[in-house]
Amino acid sequence: MSGKTLKVTLTRSLIGLSPRQEATVRALGLRKIRQTVMHADTPTVRGMIAKVPHVLEVSHEA
Repeated sequence: MSGKTLKVTLTRSLIGLSPRQEATVRALGLRKIRQTVMHADTPTVRGMIAKVPHVLEVSHEA
C-alpha cells in the first residue's frame, strides 16, 4: 500500500454533525470548507472516511 495516497476535501459544514463525527473530521486534519489534505491509503483512514462520507470528497492520487 505504500505510495498510494488519498486526497480528502471537506465539502460541507460541520454544523449539525454529532460530536463524534465532528471529531473524526477534525482528526483527519480538516478545519475549513474546501480545505484539502493528503493521507496515506490505510484501513484506518478509510474507516474514518467511511464514518462521514456525506461531508467529504475523496479522490485517489498516485
